[in-house]
Parts: sequence; C-alpha cells; structure tokens
Amino acid sequence: MNLLAINWANVGLQAGQLLLALSLLVILHEFGHYITARWFKCRVEKFFLFFDPWFALVKKKIGDTVYGIGWLPLGGYVKISGMIDESMDKEAMKQPPKEWEFRSKPAWQRLIVMLGGVIMNILVAFVIYAFILMIWGDKKIPTASMKYGVHVVDSTMYKMGIRNGDKILEIDGKPVTDYEKLRRNLLLGSTVTLDRAGQRIDLKLDEDLIGQLVENRNKDVSGFIEPRKPAVAFYVPDTARIYKAGLRKNDQIIGIDSGRFNFFDELQNQLDAKKNQTVSLTVLRNGQEVSFPAQVDSLGKLGFFPYGMDYLQMDSLGWLKLNVTKYSFFAAFPAGIRKAGNELKFYIDQFKKILNPKTGAYKGVGGFKAMGSIFPKYGWDWEQFWRITAFLSIVLAFMNLLPIPALDGGHVMFTLYEMITRRKPNEKFLEYAQIVGMVLLLGLMLYANGNDWFGWGK
Repeated sequence: MNLLAINWANVGLQAGQLLLALSLLVILHEFGHYITARWFKCRVEKFFLFFDPWFALVKKKIGDTVYGIGWLPLGGYVKISGMIDESMDKEAMKQPPKEWEFRSKPAWQRLIVMLGGVIMNILVAFVIYAFILMIWGDKKIPTASMKYGVHVVDSTMYKMGIRNGDKILEIDGKPVTDYEKLRRNLLLGSTVTLDRAGQRIDLKLDEDLIGQLVENRNKDVSGFIEPRKPAVAFYVPDTARIYKAGLRKNDQIIGIDSGRFNFFDELQNQLDAKKNQTVSLTVLRNGQEVSFPAQVDSLGKLGFFPYGMDYLQMDSLGWLKLNVTKYSFFAAFPAGIRKAGNELKFYIDQFKKILNPKTGAYKGVGGFKAMGSIFPKYGWDWEQFWRITAFLSIVLAFMNLLPIPALDGGHVMFTLYEMITRRKPNEKFLEYAQIVGMVLLLGLMLYANGNDWFGWGK
C-alpha cells in the first residue's frame, strides 16, 4: 500500500469515527426531547437520525410516531405536534390547539421538553467520562517529568520565543504541572515563564496567537507543541522507498552524513537542508549503529511516520512519566462530573476567544472536516473515541443552548420570556424567528465548512 492509499485510509477511518460519534450523540440528544415530550403526553410525529427532505432511507411507523433514518447527515430531529420547528408546518398551527400538542402544555413543561436534549447530552458526557475513568483511568503527564522539554511543532510558537528543549514552568503566573493543561493554557494565556538550560525566561504571547496558529497550521502534524523526543521511526510502510533502503520500525535515527543529533526536530532541520539529495543515514537498532544511503524528497522527508508513539511507550523509554489513576465504580461518577465541568469551562474559554476578533480565533472555526481530524488516524482507539465523543457531547449541549431561534436555546429563551411576562409570543413572530434562525445556522455551517476546505476565515 503506497502513502497516498494510506492517507486515504486514514481519512476514511476518521470519517467513520466522526459519523459514529455524531450519530450516537444526535440520537441521544433527540431522545431527550422525545422522552420528555412523551412524559407530558405530547404526540411525537417523527423521530429521525439525519434529515429526510423528499425521502428517507429507512422509516417505520410505530403508534403515532414515524421512526427513520434520513439521507442528509447534518443532524437529526423529533417532530412534536403543535411546535413551531424546522418543519414549518403552518397549516397545523392554524388549527385550534389539541390536548396532545406541545403548544397546549404549560410553559414549565414546554421548557423541560426544550431542555431535554441538552440535559441528555450533559448526562451522556458525565457517564462516558465516568466509564473512561474506570476503564482507562485519568492520565496525566507531569511537566517536570518531560525529560527533554518541549518540541515546538509549529513555527508560530517559535516566533513567540519558545524553543525546542524549553521547560515551561508557568502560564499567566500560575504553575503548570501537567502537560494537558500546558497545551490548553498556552492557547488561552498571555504570558509564559520557562526554563531554558537553567535560565528563567519570561515571554509575552501575541493576542492573536490562535489566529496565527490557524494560518500557519500544517496538515501533516497535529497540535503545536509536544514533548520533545528522539528521532524514532514510528511506522515505516514496507512499500516505501526508505524501507527498501533499510529503515525499520522503531529505528532511532542518530545521524545524517557526518552530522550527529539526538532529537526528531534536529533530524528535520538537517533534512530540510538536504532536499532531493541522497544522504548516509545512521540509525540505532537494538543497541547497534547501522548506516545506509537514503533519498530525501523535495519536501525534506524520508517517507516514514514519526508521529503516533503513545505516551505509554514514551514512559517505558524514560522520555516522560505517565501517571494513571483509575477510579472505582462509585468514585468514578463524581469524578466524571468534575471532568465534564472542566471540559465545559475549557470550551467556553475557547468560545470567548472566537467572539473576540482581535484573537483571530474565528479563523479556526471548522466544520465536519475539522471535527473528523481530531479523531485518531493510525488505527481505531476506543479510549480516544470515547474521550472525543464525550467532549463533542459537551460541545453539542453548549451550542444548542445558544439563544438562537431554531436551536433549543432560542425556544428556551422565548419560553422563559413567556413565564416571566405571562404573555405568549405571537405565533407569527415565532415563525419568522425560526426562519431567521435557520438562515443564520445555515450561514454558520457554510462558513465553518468553507473554512475547512478554502480557509475563508484567513
């Protein structure tokens, strides 16, 4: 299998994971609306995964409800009788309210139905995180254990003053003790304190750091900073030219021609200077040095995959320390709630950055391609799948609570208005608000997905 085929297989794997995750979350979100509507004896006319304009792939009527799968994978919906929603069923709304209709129910019941999907997504996140903490545990990498410091993957961070081998001590004056917080706080922070060969250095980060990272992103790597590591070949396709030259999986590359080095970033610097050249490659294999000629391509690459080694492997090699804390059944659920709360706070902090044009974070708003890219691409990893699914559940809950007509938050806003003023909004107004909301959401969707493919935000 050549590199192009491998890349397409990786894309397909990520797309499959995204489709499964979103399908699960959409079904559970809509089930939250469905079950609360049924509790209050509202008639549910449809329950669909994906949208079904013109036709459905599968549908079956059971009782008063048609269950089905549409062909347009942009979400899902439940159609509740007597509710102004995306179906825009104006004829039904002209009839006198029936006792089984949504509009005939007290405002507090309608509010619960509208919040049902969001509540379900929050509960799903709690439960997923709880089981993750039971099965795989809470994993933390103490920053002090990162033996070789950090590797600056993105040149934007280098421009800010961070160098390979630096050990980051504080962000915004607060100590950073674990690697995950280090990465997140770098995106949200304004100052960094680091240790460079024993010297304490303070740096100021640009306000538009996120915007610069987006503009400078490299599709071949993930992230912008990572633990520094030796130049080990994580994966070498047996059809690749470098494999035929002699490179094998887990070889540590320690020299090019007469130059010697220790780390992957040093390897890449040397390769960049030897594009389209044949070099003498020296590797360390089972404690023995092996040398052979190798061709560097026009991009300064040899043809192996340096990324993918997990932290457990790095721990076993002594490059860092991975601390794993597993929870009992009863301890996992409160810990899952705390975990979900921390993830929600992080997402809200990101959202604030997006709303501030000075940060340039709006340039990173992405659609399905961006969401798919956060899933592992070198194999199906159930732990990562569930961690990402739990986070997406939190994102779905938060986004649905935004006070935009056509979203749950818009319906909640109008219902709260009714409960406070004791005056029901005019149905004509609600229809127009629904149309405006749908147009706004469609525009946001087009922008996000256009940003994925064409970089419209740049």
